[in-house]
Amino acid sequence: MVDLEKCTLAVCEIARRAGAYIRGEREKFSLESVERKHAHDYVSYVDKGSERLIVSALRELLPEAGFITEEQTAQRGQSPLCWVVDPLDGTTNFIHQYAPYAVSIALMEGKEILIGVVYEICADECFYAWKGGGAYLMHNKLHVSSQKIQDALLCLQLPYNSDAYKPTIKRLIDAFYGNVGSIRMCGSAAMALCYVAAGRLDGYAEQYIGQWDFMAGSLIVMEAGGLVTDYAGSEDFTQGNSVVATNGVIQGNLLEIINSKESGNQGNTMQSIVDNS
Repeated sequence: MVDLEKCTLAVCEIARRAGAYIRGEREKFSLESVERKHAHDYVSYVDKGSERLIVSALRELLPEAGFITEEQTAQRGQSPLCWVVDPLDGTTNFIHQYAPYAVSIALMEGKEILIGVVYEICADECFYAWKGGGAYLMHNKLHVSSQKIQDALLCLQLPYNSDAYKPTIKRLIDAFYGNVGSIRMCGSAAMALCYVAAGRLDGYAEQYIGQWDFMAGSLIVMEAGGLVTDYAGSEDFTQGNSVVATNGVIQGNLLEIINSKESGNQGNTMQSIVDNS
């Protein structure tokens, strides 16, 4: 039986060590070391070096667990316990020295998320949670906001699969731009989730992302009192590629617009949402 609190705090230290490595490499980083994985999707030796450091440390911490990692330096194996690792979430931000970018580590058992740790490197902030134990930032307990949709600060990210996502993001912007508090994009799924957990954002939505992008942050949101689903509204989201995370108050509002297929009617739909909120 894993001691979740003790293990979480140990993972925080591992994430901090990886963050220190990334911070050090950023000081001497050259754009010549960047590789293109897909269109507008980049990787560097720093991502891979961070992942090797994390995997090695996690193997010592919990030898029986397998891995799902973005850079595929380790294998899942047969164990029901599995680490889900993004060694550098926000690589494009990192390349351009544009905050935030982070290390994200989760522990899963089957479809259940047991531990979530996200370390934001630029601000030196470690967000963490374990199942049933609450969510924390630097030992201070987190709780989501209580904002309604008309005053909400939303994060609407732009995933790399631009052709497939354009109809959805157009629908979201058409509905929410000018009708909510404001809209932001931070370039890191892990950090968008942590900002929802901390009440800095009220809602976040993104599709076409990997498990390593959202697994740790999703637990942190849920343990902070928020709600996480996929784009279909299912709370069984861990095997998919979409996430809607909010304070719970505005979850239905985001899902309604995401799943509204009638183009050109978003303003009326949004007005109805505001009137009924």
